[in-house]
Amino acid sequence: MNILLITPPLTQLNTPYPATAYLKGLFVAQGHEVRQVDLGIELADRVLSKEFLLSIGLQREAQLIEPVKRFLRGQDDTLGPRIANRSLLPEVPPTGGNRPPRRGRFEQLDPDHLEWSFGVSGTTDKAQHLATLFIEEIADHIREHIDPHFDLVRYAEYLSNDAPTFDPLYAELQQPPSPIDRLLLELLEKCVSEFNPDKVCITVPFPGCLYGALRCGQWLKAHTHATIELGGGFPNTEWRQLDEPRLYEFCHEVVIDGHPEAIDHCPDFSDLPLDKYLSMSEMTNPMHRLWSQGRWNKMVMAQGCYWHRCAFCDTSLPYIGHYSAPKATTVVDHMERIVEQTGRTGFHFVDEALPPKLLGEVAEEILRRGLTVSFWGNIRFEKAYTAELCDLLAEAGMVAVSGGLEVASDRLLKLMDKGVTIQQTVNACRHLRDAGIMVHTYLMYGFPTETLQETVDALETVRRMFDEGIVQSAFWHRYAMTCHSPSGLNPEKYGAQRIAPEWNPFCNNEVDWLPLSSSPKLGEVAARSADGGVCQPQFPYDIDAVGAALRLATFNYMNGLGLDQPVRSWFPFHVPKPGTKPGGNSR
Repeated sequence: MNILLITPPLTQLNTPYPATAYLKGLFVAQGHEVRQVDLGIELADRVLSKEFLLSIGLQREAQLIEPVKRFLRGQDDTLGPRIANRSLLPEVPPTGGNRPPRRGRFEQLDPDHLEWSFGVSGTTDKAQHLATLFIEEIADHIREHIDPHFDLVRYAEYLSNDAPTFDPLYAELQQPPSPIDRLLLELLEKCVSEFNPDKVCITVPFPGCLYGALRCGQWLKAHTHATIELGGGFPNTEWRQLDEPRLYEFCHEVVIDGHPEAIDHCPDFSDLPLDKYLSMSEMTNPMHRLWSQGRWNKMVMAQGCYWHRCAFCDTSLPYIGHYSAPKATTVVDHMERIVEQTGRTGFHFVDEALPPKLLGEVAEEILRRGLTVSFWGNIRFEKAYTAELCDLLAEAGMVAVSGGLEVASDRLLKLMDKGVTIQQTVNACRHLRDAGIMVHTYLMYGFPTETLQETVDALETVRRMFDEGIVQSAFWHRYAMTCHSPSGLNPEKYGAQRIAPEWNPFCNNEVDWLPLSSSPKLGEVAARSADGGVCQPQFPYDIDAVGAALRLATFNYMNGLGLDQPVRSWFPFHVPKPGTKPGGNSR
């Protein structure tokens, strides 16, 4: 059987998403003829071309786009100094159409922050950041004047994100293809004509890939006899209660929890256009730069999460709840084969949480074989990360970790069954820092029963960790209750109750909730919005303003600013003084 594997637009521009590579490894082992195509990078390459930019009237940008792409691909590093000194790229937004001029991305640059981030010697990183802004200006222009769906890392995401019904997305798919759609379908037609597949498997990892996936399925149904399957992270989380017959106008099957054995096979990246990926630098945040810069080999060390208990996580789903781990020798065997395929020695392990025991065994195997590699991934900040283990990981090539500090409150950590304490987290971060491993932490606010006092205390903990230098990067997000998480399946245990429990016909993931009467700090839930979207409970204070304050403070901490400033000063209204947390005095 001829099987075509498709990643639709758009995910990342710097490296391939690994789903099709794992499926190819499985299907080839089963004896099938397999081809994979990343339509995201192929589409970006066509859009960011001299020919297309000239066709939409961007003459100056068309002259520069090919040299900029060569630089971002690492094929012409000598262009870096000219980009970095800001003498090459236009720094005003492209003009056209009837819309008034907008404030461009270059205009929003703070010269002092730019100099602080890159200095006078960080020419290549600075040039990558400026070249990325140039690319993003082009994307902004296309979205404003050519195709409102277009973005560099997502495509019509607003039509798919938490969509209770298929109606808006279906209506858009009945419209004639946009200019960007037509480029996408031309690429698909070329691939199909060359390979003549019997089956087409389209992975949909994120909501920003669904529109492109369905446009592809629509064309395939009209022009081929191939069986079309949709699978991936988005269907596996959002479509488990799917009741929408119109979806099958775009595919024959939706695969839920399919092909779990694929992870046992070495991913095969061999037929992807690895020379086309672009090393982007959208933000100066060190973790975001690591994520988007360089062509990392993405692979999975172990299936699922070895803890799978956290109240906010979709632990009832197999991709998290069913844990299995291979031998360390198998992991390193796969790493060696991938290096042979790609010529790159950097690995991003995309596990839910890297298991520390296996991670240590993999590090020992890397050192035993004398390999030179770099790797990073997501961990749980637990007591297993001793100074000895962190030194071992650094020696084997670990350069960074990301992990959830989450609520930075021992009461809430216990309530959500996180399995760690703040002090354990601080100790783990300190050991990682001392070993030379960069630390990024995820944080959340607005968890059921969380008080404003606890939120302020959490920011104080973050301030102190930055002040000590044991974290280098952090990001806050607002808690969202999902129907597959322990807090969504049993909300009363966490001081909340679900409302509107009926299932939507299309997407079901994030759900409405309000506090139990025993939680007086939270008020009544707001009415659902007119389009049926999810509404979170209202707090006795401006929760959006709190979120903005947390992000503003943390952005400054990442840049070494405001660490001596009282945490209360970041908030636009009076908040309580923080209490004392592990690691030092409060401010």
